[in-house]
Amino acid sequence: MSNTNPPSHPPRFVALQHRDFRLIWIGQLISMVGTQMQMLAVNWHIAEILKHDTVNMILFGRPISLQADALGLGALGLVRVIPILLAAPIGGMVADTFDRRLVLIWSQGAAAIFAGMLAAITIAGRDSLIAIYLLTAVLSATTAFDNPARQSLIPNLVPSEHLTNAVSLNMLMWQFGRIVGPTLAGVMLGFVNIGSVYAVNSVSYLAVLVALAMMSYRGLAVSSTASGVHWNSLKIGLRFVWRARLIRATMLLDFGATFFSSSITMLPLIARDVLHTDAIGFGILSTADAAGAILAGFIMSMRRDVYHQGMVLLVSVLIYGLATALFGISTIFVLSYFFFALTGAADTVSTVIRSSLRQLLTPDNLRGRMTAVNQVFFMGGPQLGELEAGIVASALGVPFAVFSGGVATILLTLWVAWKFPHLRKYTMAQFAETAAEMSGI
Repeated sequence: MSNTNPPSHPPRFVALQHRDFRLIWIGQLISMVGTQMQMLAVNWHIAEILKHDTVNMILFGRPISLQADALGLGALGLVRVIPILLAAPIGGMVADTFDRRLVLIWSQGAAAIFAGMLAAITIAGRDSLIAIYLLTAVLSATTAFDNPARQSLIPNLVPSEHLTNAVSLNMLMWQFGRIVGPTLAGVMLGFVNIGSVYAVNSVSYLAVLVALAMMSYRGLAVSSTASGVHWNSLKIGLRFVWRARLIRATMLLDFGATFFSSSITMLPLIARDVLHTDAIGFGILSTADAAGAILAGFIMSMRRDVYHQGMVLLVSVLIYGLATALFGISTIFVLSYFFFALTGAADTVSTVIRSSLRQLLTPDNLRGRMTAVNQVFFMGGPQLGELEAGIVASALGVPFAVFSGGVATILLTLWVAWKFPHLRKYTMAQFAETAAEMSGI
């Protein structure tokens, strides 16, 4: 009789068994709640400052009147994207040259200071539109350094076979923050000064700083080809992304979908003018996409892998666009919540596949620069999309802006599926061959 035991399967949430990953995951979980509280509060803050204001201008020889609050919220996208475009390439090179843990300490510390400054001026009654935009911009600049270092660090904290699980857990952490954060902020906005929300965010960064200090990992990523912060180093990263067609296709899809379907910025107006709810209702509605994302992320983390990754990615983005379009034309709170939740679920599935695919296929010495290029697409798309949505919404109405963005996302996804057949047909069986091809770029 054979004594051979059946093969054991890795436990659920296996990435959390690794101490350093567990530390930074818990720290980021706390910090993410504060970050999402501030994101919602800034949107509400600007909408309140510009409430009832209009902007009069001449378009095609005819005078028109635009909603100032819609334009002001749309301008937030521009305020956030410009620092990313300017700083992300430098942040990627820094992440590939210096100790990524130390880069995170500096970027998180700077973010805590800037959030504290926003809290101080708001509580003191010295807040203004210019001050909010300026501090939002510098916080965005810290993200341009934080994101490449953080994402590039994760593959050093878990084995490659646990990376997909780590990415799924990070998505769960992010979306959990997007549920708890807006809920807490919505309640706080009904009772306390908006500056108190900013203060909570400032303190929340301490959780990440403590986690980074306690980590045992110490590493210096040095590029074997062109380390350092200079033009030649940046060119190597850009050349890798351009030649890696599979990675480039996912970035193009990411940028287009988030550009056309940026409905989050319009939420204050949808809640107030379309669904006719108050600050608490706004906070509840803001949790919908995160609720859907947590459900999808939990299911993804319970699975050990996704085989037909390319097709699943494309289908999830199609669902994302369809749900966005339906969200735009809904006037019933429950239906709006459901459609917005569906966008979060679809986005989570596509994000987990995109992120794990890019990190696994990119050599370690290039991960920072690849992540920086992706950050321009991943964060630049929605921020520019917020500006586009604000302009369209101010001229043609919020429902039309959201609906048309969802339709455009569907059309873009179908075009990418046709233009990049290698993405449509990609499966996990091709991983080894594709990774070897990438290493030779």
